[in-house]
Amino acid sequence: MVTEEDLRTVLGELHRLRTRVPQLTGALAAGVDGLVVAHDTPGVAPEGLSALTAAALGVAVRVADATGSGGFRELLVRGEHGYIATYAAGRTAVLTLLAQDRVNVGRLHLEGRRSGARIGELLDAAEAAARATPAPPAPPSPPTPPGALPPRPRTPRVPRTAAAEAHTATDS
Repeated sequence: MVTEEDLRTVLGELHRLRTRVPQLTGALAAGVDGLVVAHDTPGVAPEGLSALTAAALGVAVRVADATGSGGFRELLVRGEHGYIATYAAGRTAVLTLLAQDRVNVGRLHLEGRRSGARIGELLDAAEAAARATPAPPAPPSPPTPPGALPPRPRTPRVPRTAAAEAHTATDS
């Protein structure tokens, strides 16, 4: 689970990225499932962009697989009025950048790859920490009434095997 502090850090990275590349008109970090993690996308609905990014990502992954190009790294779309670039951000997220047509594409790739790596490290670490956190303890059992026996713990059942089934091919 990503904490509020982690989300603020991701949002800060998006703001810094837009400062480093002034031709960016938007930046979005999203899960590969299409859910928004953080965004700085004035004038663009982040949920819609995130869903479209997930759809485009699915196609890009399939094209990379079909052509033997390896795992997904990035996707670039050029429209009449600008660019949309999507970069891998760790194992479970992507970074999508919107840029004006006059952006230096080399600079866009350089900064997008760096930010994608930073965001990916942060989100992957947050996910690993969430998995490492132990589950909360089970609630206590209700008290046993006076004179009653406490409930017996259940043991898992093991299926019985017939003697013939117990032999392996080399036992004959």
